[in-house]
Amino acid sequence: MKITGIKERAETAKQLYPYQEEYIRRIFDHLHENEKRENIVFQLPTGGGKTVIFSEISRKYIEEHQKKILILTHRIELLKQTANALEEAGIHCKLITSEVEEISDQQEYLCFLAMVETLNNRLKDDEEYLQDIDLVIVDEAHYNSFRKIFHYFRKAIILGVTATPLSSNQNLPLSQNYKKLIIGDSIKELVSKGYLSDATTYTYDVHLGGLKVGIDGDYTVSSLDRIYMHFDMHEKLLRAYKEKALGKKTLIFNSSVATSKSVEKFLSDQGVAIRHLDSTSNKQDRKEVLQWLKDTPDAIVTSVGILTTGFDEPTVECIILNRATRSLTLYHQMIGRGSRRLPTKNHFTVIDLGNNARRLGLWQDYIDWRDVFINPEKFLEHLYEREQQMEKGLIYDLPDMVKEQFPNTTDFDFDMEKVYYSLYNKGKKTLESLDISIENHYERIKANTTNYLDALPLINILQDEIQYRLNVYISCLSKATKNYFNYLLESYNEKLHSKLKAALPFSEE
Repeated sequence: MKITGIKERAETAKQLYPYQEEYIRRIFDHLHENEKRENIVFQLPTGGGKTVIFSEISRKYIEEHQKKILILTHRIELLKQTANALEEAGIHCKLITSEVEEISDQQEYLCFLAMVETLNNRLKDDEEYLQDIDLVIVDEAHYNSFRKIFHYFRKAIILGVTATPLSSNQNLPLSQNYKKLIIGDSIKELVSKGYLSDATTYTYDVHLGGLKVGIDGDYTVSSLDRIYMHFDMHEKLLRAYKEKALGKKTLIFNSSVATSKSVEKFLSDQGVAIRHLDSTSNKQDRKEVLQWLKDTPDAIVTSVGILTTGFDEPTVECIILNRATRSLTLYHQMIGRGSRRLPTKNHFTVIDLGNNARRLGLWQDYIDWRDVFINPEKFLEHLYEREQQMEKGLIYDLPDMVKEQFPNTTDFDFDMEKVYYSLYNKGKKTLESLDISIENHYERIKANTTNYLDALPLINILQDEIQYRLNVYISCLSKATKNYFNYLLESYNEKLHSKLKAALPFSEE
């Protein structure tokens, strides 16, 4: 008897979007043309529907080839999410959990779904535990935990899917295991086509001195805790929420359970509706908290780790990054939780409390994933150089909340380095670049106020930009001391105050 492993799609099954159908076609074209049976990795942003796509690929592969496929995940949440998606797609699937020690009925199935650690343990004991797999689909393929299992499936084609085809270990690039990259639509393209919500990012400057990098390449939890457990950071978090997200359904991402619980207590004491979740939360608590999040318009859930993958709540309107990270993948995963689009939602807010946007770029920024896949070392080196520049105060993006204080200004561009070298190349005194910068700030403030007293708070909110410009100026010099920087900062502010005081009345009459 022929085993199809396929039944009718459920009525609740998601309908494929045109771009999803196009990528399924492209993937199958490669599978058909792939005489060498080389492994493929498919990239699509978080929220683009990777699970729906590989569920349909699974269905189509079984229909066309009548051969066995295996789908691998690395977390229990993804296992359950994928099982539901396969069921809705009408795929008769065998779930391999820690309780399944033998698969005596495996001849009755053409689709198998397993967590990588569980299956690895079974295969170490018995290499024939799972036989005749022709296609392996790896969800979140950037994780290196999958590599240890690949040698059991040398005759199969491996299809990895990920939003960020950048290995979690820079010493083990994805190109070692995958020979072809298929790139999906970019975040901006999915936003413009109406499939993802757009984001506005508000960056609150956080002093991150003392952070240490661990063996995984990201900041250590202990060094993050020393910053984010502090009372001042809790106050900054509360202020940012009230300024930019008050009343919005919000997810807060932290680096540790201790920080997340501390945030919950602090905000709760301030009368904010908030609940905490982490990987140690039992099944019932998790279910209750997520249902509360779904049902409560202004709910806030603070968490660590657990909601970055395998979680989907489209009504989330704000993401707060209450941590710093060097991981581009984690950065995209966290923000992506807010990107789901609804008929009543085409926009969401990101509050960055870890200087992440400066370090890794905005979520919507274009990334050449083909170059990342081929040259991951070069890409990571660029990120690390950017991080070093940021630590030296050489990277700064004027926050939207600052721009909002200057409604009569349309052009906020000013390139201190360009001004410096323009004077240098003309043989003029480069110190004049500071006078040009002061004039630029003077004109901006004067265009947005009518008296000196109202100008004072505008000067104050420009201090980060002033310090950034001075850092750039000093970097152009061969040598400069901290005392010289402080002297320049004091002189800059004195001149700016003097120009405004001379040009504006003291107060409104």
